[in-house]
Amino acid sequence: MDRVGDSLDAALEKAFTRPIPSGAGARMRFLVRQLKGTGPVARLLGVSRRTVERYVKDQIRHPRPELARRLEREVTKRWQPRVRARARQTAATSAGLVIDTRARFGYTAAPGTTDDARLRHLTVALPPEYAARLFEAREAGRSERHLRDIAAEGLQEIYFRDRGRRAQGLLVEFTDVEYLDFDL
Repeated sequence: MDRVGDSLDAALEKAFTRPIPSGAGARMRFLVRQLKGTGPVARLLGVSRRTVERYVKDQIRHPRPELARRLEREVTKRWQPRVRARARQTAATSAGLVIDTRARFGYTAAPGTTDDARLRHLTVALPPEYAARLFEAREAGRSERHLRDIAAEGLQEIYFRDRGRRAQGLLVEFTDVEYLDFDL
């Protein structure tokens, strides 16, 4: 499960100014325009070219559930790329991201301190430099673990260390994520 990456994508989808096309025919027509033909759409969705043509002409209106999910995912991935890029740029340069998570946080700290992992609910505003790193790693196709490490580093620096004002030697482990949500 790709929680961090999916949460980043969902945060960018909140910036959409118009809803994605709602019907199967409208979604197919959008993909045909984007990919410049029915052949690439058929290969992308794993159906025949003739099936794509039938959806485009509204001869078929209700796709089977698996095709409906793939169709929605592919349309959402390509919908309003400039709006998505502008939201990503704003988060990476000036606004940052808000992370809302419930996860287990463990610590590596100085001797004599409590380092037992605990389940915590945190809502923290991450500065633009962490947003930029997260989006760059997502674009580069980095692993879920790498994205989670960047988020943990941001939480460690902003929440636990208070930007270097306390807990200098503290290292935070971000595990057992129950949920994770990003907002712009």
